[in-house]
Amino acid sequence: MNDFQNKVAIVTGAGSGIGAAIARELAERGAVVIAADLDLTAAQDVASEIRGDGGRAHAIEVDVADPAAAERLVEFAVETGGGLHLAVNNAGIGGPNEQVADYPLDGWRKVIDVNLNGVFYGMKYQIAAMLKAGGGAIVNVSSILGSVGWAGASAYVTAKHGLIGLTKTAAIEYAQAGVRINAVGPAFIDTPLLSKNLDEETLGQLAGLHPVGRLGTSEEVSALTCFLLSDRAGFITGSYHLVDGGYTAR
Repeated sequence: MNDFQNKVAIVTGAGSGIGAAIARELAERGAVVIAADLDLTAAQDVASEIRGDGGRAHAIEVDVADPAAAERLVEFAVETGGGLHLAVNNAGIGGPNEQVADYPLDGWRKVIDVNLNGVFYGMKYQIAAMLKAGGGAIVNVSSILGSVGWAGASAYVTAKHGLIGLTKTAAIEYAQAGVRINAVGPAFIDTPLLSKNLDEETLGQLAGLHPVGRLGTSEEVSALTCFLLSDRAGFITGSYHLVDGGYTAR
């Protein structure tokens, strides 16, 4: 498939896991990918891999919590690719594991800055560039915790819930201008970050929370994300799509 041919796509958090899988699939389908990550080396590795497979990709270091960096990212995409047509706001952090009364204020601010404010900053400049390009599509990576709670993760849950509201509002505002905006909600996904920080027993317990009996894969999240970015999803905007192995159906 070459349905993203001549499209320029930004992917934040592209250095590993879900972001890397999305960057690879977009490139395989013809897009020029701007792989953005706080870890420049990781982003460069993904971009190099894409180019080695015959795709087109560029890497850039970006702190999504910095609005000036979000603006520079879009400027880089436009200067490098000639415009901006697609964006995936995927970068995020987990944060402390504490109950609300004990949640550290600096931890709260950091999670909200990255997971919610960072998406707002990204969209602010992405949408402006897409309007100049004649339209586009954005997918914001939320979580199952955009619709349910999780004890000890108040900042993360708040940010991911807020992300759904931001997505819906922006989608309404720009629907007639040709910019579609949706969100995806992954459950627990088998990424390097998860496997490096959790033992086999804990990973097994997490897998058991999903009716399908396993963790999801980054490629499964990418498949949904890329569908929502594609013209085949032309009548889909302002919605939140779960990829959760039945987690929220319980």
